[in-house]
Amino acid sequence: MNVFRPWMVVMLALTGGATIWARCAFAEGAPTNTLEELSRKVSALERRAQAAEESANAVGKNVALVTADKGGFAMSSADRAFSLKLHGLLQADGRFILNDSQDKATESFLLRRVRLIFDVKMYDDFALRFQPDFGGSSPTIQDAYFDYTIRPAFNLRAGKCKTPFGIEQLQTDSEMFFAERGLPSQLAPQRDVGFQAFGSLASGTVTYAVGVFNGTVDGVNSDLDNNDGKDFAARLFLHPFRPSGIAQLQNFGIGLAATFGDEQGATASPSLPAFKTSGQQTFYSYKNTTNANGIAFADGQHLRLGPQLYYFVGPFGLLAEYVKSSQEVSDGKNAATLDNNSWQVQAGWVLTGENASYNDVTPRANFAPSRGAWGALELVGRYGELTVDDGAFPTFADSAKSAAGAKTWGAGINWYLNRNVKLSLNYDRTSFDGGAAKGADRPDEQSLICRAQFSF
Repeated sequence: MNVFRPWMVVMLALTGGATIWARCAFAEGAPTNTLEELSRKVSALERRAQAAEESANAVGKNVALVTADKGGFAMSSADRAFSLKLHGLLQADGRFILNDSQDKATESFLLRRVRLIFDVKMYDDFALRFQPDFGGSSPTIQDAYFDYTIRPAFNLRAGKCKTPFGIEQLQTDSEMFFAERGLPSQLAPQRDVGFQAFGSLASGTVTYAVGVFNGTVDGVNSDLDNNDGKDFAARLFLHPFRPSGIAQLQNFGIGLAATFGDEQGATASPSLPAFKTSGQQTFYSYKNTTNANGIAFADGQHLRLGPQLYYFVGPFGLLAEYVKSSQEVSDGKNAATLDNNSWQVQAGWVLTGENASYNDVTPRANFAPSRGAWGALELVGRYGELTVDDGAFPTFADSAKSAAGAKTWGAGINWYLNRNVKLSLNYDRTSFDGGAAKGADRPDEQSLICRAQFSF
C-alpha cells in the first residue's frame, strides 16, 4: 500500500489540473458576443419585470374596493377619497290593544320602518346621508343632509336631520330599549330642516350642537315650514368622569337641551300637537271643530327645555329625561301660554352578561343552536308621565275627549340573535287623568307590541 500511495497523489493532482485547464480553455475560447448577448437579455428581463410591477401598481390605484360585513355594504375608490356605504332597516311589528272592548283601536301587523340608508364620503371633508323610509302608508324622507367635517371640535351640517334635543329621540330607531319611544318624546322635536354646528371636545368629554331650523310641532317629523319664524336649538352633553380614567364611570353622561322659536298657526293649519300612547293611540288633542272660533292654534313663542342623562356599566343601562314644552296658543278670542311636562326613566339588564350600551347590544356568540349559542337577552323596564297644562281646559281642549295626563309603566325583553337581527316583545299599561265623558277617567290602555327587526 505504501508503494502506490505517491502515485495516487500524483494522479489526483494531474486530473484536477486538467479539469481546471479545460474550463479555462473553454472560457477563453468562448465568443465575446455570446456573453454580451446574454447580458443584454438579462437586462431586458429586468426592465420587463420592473415595467410589469409599475403597471400593476398603476392598475391598483384605479381599482375600487368593495366590502360587505355586519355593518353594511361599502364601495370606495382605491385612494379612499370617495366611498359609498349602504345600510338598511326593516321592522315588522304586531300591535295589539289587549283591553279594547269598544274596538277603538285597530290591531294589526305592519311594517313600522323600511329604510335604505346611503352614506357618502367625498374627499376628506364632505359626507352625505340620504335615508328614505318606505314603511307606513306612504314613502317619506327621514334624513337628507350633508356634513362639512372640518375637525372633531367643529363640523357643519345642512339639510333635514334630527333636531339636537331629546336623548331618546336622538337614539337610532333600531337601538332603543323599547319598540316605541316614551312619553317625553311626545313633547320633543323629531326631524327638521336647517343648519347646525356640532362637535366634541376633550376626547369626547364634551359634545355640543347648536343650530337654526324651520321649527316643528312637538313630536312631529317636519319637511316644510308654514311661517316665517325659525327655531333655535342647542344641546350640551358631558361625560364628566372620562378624564378620571375610572372604568365604571366612563359611560355616565348628563346634558341639557333647549329650543326657542315662534310658531304661528291658523285655523286651517293649527301647528299644535296631539299626544299618543306607546300603543300609538291618541289620548290628547286640541280643539278642532267646524266652528272657526273654537279651533285652537299656535300663536307665539314656543320654548322647550330638556335635562337628560344616561349611565351604562357592564350589563346595566339607565336612561332618564325630562321635557317641558311651553307654547302660546289662541282660539281667536282667548290666548294663553300652556306648559306641558313629561318625564321618564328607563332601565335594562343584559341577562347573558354582554355590555349594555346606548348604541345597542352585541352578542358574544351569535345565534347558532347547533353550537349551543343563543345570542344575547336583555330585560327592560320603564315608567313615565305626561301632564297637560290645566289652562288647556275647557277653552283649548275638550276634557271629555282629551286626557289631562297619562302615566305609563312598561316591561319587555329584547333578544339579539346577532348584531343584525333583534326580536322584541313589549308590554305597556297606561292610565289616564280624565279623557272620558262627565269627567271620568279614560279606561287604562294595555298594549302589546312584538317586533322582528333586521338591520345592517
